[in-house]
Amino acid sequence: MKKKYCIIPQILLLPRFFLDMTGARFGNAYLVTCSYKEDGIFFLIYLAAVILFMFKENLGKWVAAVWTAMWFVIQFLCHEWYTIFGKGIMGSLEGKIKFFSRTLKWLEIDGRYIPDVYHTILHILILTVIITTAIYIRKAKREI
Repeated sequence: MKKKYCIIPQILLLPRFFLDMTGARFGNAYLVTCSYKEDGIFFLIYLAAVILFMFKENLGKWVAAVWTAMWFVIQFLCHEWYTIFGKGIMGSLEGKIKFFSRTLKWLEIDGRYIPDVYHTILHILILTVIITTAIYIRKAKREI
């Protein structure tokens, strides 16, 4: 796998994640709220991982792979876990539903938390980065 095929998903993830820093609103609904105070350090770490991968590939590919894998686990525990088990580590189910009540949703079910549009796409992009980076690392090992 060529490096550019691994970098493309990482670069696509950057502006998506940057929306979390600025927020995006459509009428009365939010795609995502401005969360730079809560997530700013995560954005900066991911940005540094992408830059490191672009310019110091041998170290950067591992930093990007490990960071996005940890990030996905955190996202899974904060979102999909609530959908699957009805409770989680970020407070009550009711609090989670209320917090995300004004976001753009694919589906809404009373008493059930379902990740919104922003987080669903974010999680797909994170998984894409993890998969493409893992494939890139594996193929790079074979070429040595």
